[in-house]
Amino acid sequence: MPDSTTSRPATIDMEQWVCPIPLRGSPNIVMGHGGGGAMSGELIEHLFLPAFGPAADAGMGDSAVLTFGSQRLAFSTDSFVVKPLVFPGGTIGDLAVNGTVNDLAMAGAQPIALSTAFILEEGTALDDIARVAQALGTAALAAGVKLVTGDTKVVDAGHGDGIYVNTAGIGLVDPRADIRPQRAAVGDAVIVSGDIGVHGVAVMSCREGLEFATTVASDTAPLNGLVAAMIDTGADVHVLRDPTRGGVAATLNELARAAGLGIALDERSFPIPADVRDACGLLGLDPLQVANEGKLLAFVPAGDTDRVLAAMHAHPLGARATVIGTCVAEHPGIVVARTALGGTRVVDLPIGEQLPRIC
Repeated sequence: MPDSTTSRPATIDMEQWVCPIPLRGSPNIVMGHGGGGAMSGELIEHLFLPAFGPAADAGMGDSAVLTFGSQRLAFSTDSFVVKPLVFPGGTIGDLAVNGTVNDLAMAGAQPIALSTAFILEEGTALDDIARVAQALGTAALAAGVKLVTGDTKVVDAGHGDGIYVNTAGIGLVDPRADIRPQRAAVGDAVIVSGDIGVHGVAVMSCREGLEFATTVASDTAPLNGLVAAMIDTGADVHVLRDPTRGGVAATLNELARAAGLGIALDERSFPIPADVRDACGLLGLDPLQVANEGKLLAFVPAGDTDRVLAAMHAHPLGARATVIGTCVAEHPGIVVARTALGGTRVVDLPIGEQLPRIC
C-alpha cells in the first residue's frame, strides 16, 4: 500500500514472503516433500532411488510382499510426526499402529507383529508420553497385533515436537489374495469404504487459530478386519490402498499411473460429510486431497462389486462404502471426475502438502 507521507509504494521485504506451494526446484527440503504428492514422488525418484542404486527394489511402495517358500509376508514401515500429539478421535500412538496395520492390510495381509521406536524431546511430560503409549497399546490390542521390539531416543529440547513415533510391521498375506496396482483392469469399480477427508479436518480443527462450529473426529482405525471380510466373499479384489497423505486424489493418481489405466469418477457419489465440506471450503482445500486414516480404496471387477459392497456394509468400518468411479481405457494415467453440472475436470496429483504434519 502507498506510504502515507510520500504517496509512493512502501518497501516490501520479499525475503519474508512464504510460498504456500514451494518451488519444485528448491535445493533444500521443504514441507511439501513430505506430503505424499508430486514433490514426494520426485524426492524418491530423483534422490533416494539413484542414491540407493542396485540395493533398491523397484517397488518401494507402502508395503512389500516377500515370499519365503509357500508363505508370503507383507512388510511395512512408517513414521509419525502429527501435530498436535492428541486430536479429536485419536493420538499419535493409535495413529502409528493403525497406519502400519493398514499398510499391511492393503497387501491382503493380517498383521502379526509391530516394532515401535520413540524419539522423545527433552522436557516432554511423562504423563503425555504415557498417554500416547497407552493409546498405542490399546490400538495394537484392537488390531490383534503384538508389539515385539522397539527403541527409544531422546533429542535436545527445541529439536522435536514432544514425540515422534516410528513403527514397522510384518503380516501374513492371505493365500487367496493377489492385490497390487498392476492387476487393475478396465471396468473395475472404484470403491471407497466411507466418508473422506475426516482425519485431515479433525487434526486441523485443533490447530492454533482454527475453530469450526462442529467437532470432527478422526477416522483412524485398523482396516485388517474389513479387508478380511472382503476377501472372504471369494471376490477377486484387484487393488487396495488407504488414501492417507494427499487423500483420495493422490492415491488414485498413483494407482492410475502404476496400472496404466484411466479412472473416471462421479463427483455426486463422493461421500463427503457436510462439516468436512464446509471446513474445506473455509480453508480453501479440496476434500479429495485431505488425508484419511481409516478408509480404503478398492478396485473390484464389476461382477464382484455387489457382494464386496454387501460384505463391507456389514462391517462397522465399511457401512458407508460406495462406488465412486470406474477404471477406463481412455486417458491412461489420468483421473477425471464428472461434476454435478455435467462437465468434467481433471483430478490432479497434489504438488506438495495442503496440510503439513497430518500423520
